[in-house]
Amino acid sequence: MRHTYAHDAVLVMPPDADIRAPGGAITVALCGQWEHQPPCPLAPHHTGADRVGDEIHLRILFATEPDNEALVRERIDRTLADGWPVRRSGPSEVTATEADHAERLSRS
Repeated sequence: MRHTYAHDAVLVMPPDADIRAPGGAITVALCGQWEHQPPCPLAPHHTGADRVGDEIHLRILFATEPDNEALVRERIDRTLADGWPVRRSGPSEVTATEADHAERLSRS
């Protein structure tokens, strides 16, 4: 049974950079390709990105079996570090406002 998780990261990106690029890279790392038919094989996920000055704040929600949580986080961290300067990256809690979205991910 899949559980839901959250992961936060802060990257440094130039002002003209596409803030959607890290989300696409995470999708490739978790699913094998950027565009694919559902379901995601390892971890259905969603990546949100917001620019704050020279930083990009990422919020990744994902659902996977508990035995795969560390693998998913490792792929996220490795992918981000390979593409961008990372200020911080790590686990976070799924918030109450994200609960419905997280539940949909766990059912996909």
